[in-house]
Amino acid sequence: MIHLLLGGENRIDQLIVRVKRSFRIQRMQGIHPLDARQLPPLTALRAFEAAARHLSFKHAAAELSLTPTAISHQIRQLEDRLGVRLFVRGTRRVDLTPAGQSLFPALRDGFDAMTRAVQAVRPGTRPRGLVLSTTMAFASRWLLPKLARFAAAHPDIALHLHTSDETVDLLGGAAQLAVRYGPGRYPDLNATPLLPSRFAPVCAPGLGVHAPTDLARVARIGFAWLRRDAATPDWPLWFERAGCAPLPRQLHFSDEVHAIQAAMAGQGVALVNLALVGDELRSGLLCQPFGPELAGHDFHLVWPARDDSHSDLAAVRAWLLAEAAG
Repeated sequence: MIHLLLGGENRIDQLIVRVKRSFRIQRMQGIHPLDARQLPPLTALRAFEAAARHLSFKHAAAELSLTPTAISHQIRQLEDRLGVRLFVRGTRRVDLTPAGQSLFPALRDGFDAMTRAVQAVRPGTRPRGLVLSTTMAFASRWLLPKLARFAAAHPDIALHLHTSDETVDLLGGAAQLAVRYGPGRYPDLNATPLLPSRFAPVCAPGLGVHAPTDLARVARIGFAWLRRDAATPDWPLWFERAGCAPLPRQLHFSDEVHAIQAAMAGQGVALVNLALVGDELRSGLLCQPFGPELAGHDFHLVWPARDDSHSDLAAVRAWLLAEAAG
């Protein structure tokens, strides 16, 4: 059993505050909250939330045990009911419109809160639970395609995925295990390398990029780094190591997932972590036209030392290390 939990507890608290504030305003206006809560069908909202989280109708369908066509139909019905478009539909991907970006966080937090509430009242016969926290890019690009194998190998472990680029408090019990991108120095925690990181330009083969000089005629795609230092593997450092005159970045995304998707869609050349696009490079959806490659920090498995003897945690660690070893 696998659950996806995005964001931290503070988002749920913020959602509760917003709901309470809304109810107070409604009462002052003489409106009963139940009269004002004219929600679209829950199935349509679930379909939208899953599609928005994955930015993929196909992945949303797999999560909800539906077909991509059914997901598309439910979202279209939701858009018709709301009177706005929630997605921009492309050939290989979908993107959120401004209306979709506004709706997604509240629904995500609401479904997370409901998941936690349901889990809290279930009897003790449910499968043993373990929370694994990862970055959003690692979860989406590396871990998600492998989760079916984990569920088949460990049906007795309920793996709850918490995806956030913010560091969770492992010692405080927010999660039992984390995948962190960094130098590997984590006080009071055990850590072991999981995946090395090398960053290089990648693009769709049809873009016709073969040499660094071709970068002048296509968009350079980048993404925001949560923490930066002099060795951050970004475009300025790449141009310096390549001995080329720097060119301005033309497409910039808030996260690496969108940068990768833009490269796959032929929108330009993205400088990304090769560990997160291994499947696309092997299948030919992306190519690495030239170097140099820049060293990044490793992905590490991190957990509290007090939990060394935890059998489920050891099983998840062993499975992740085996998947990383190929």
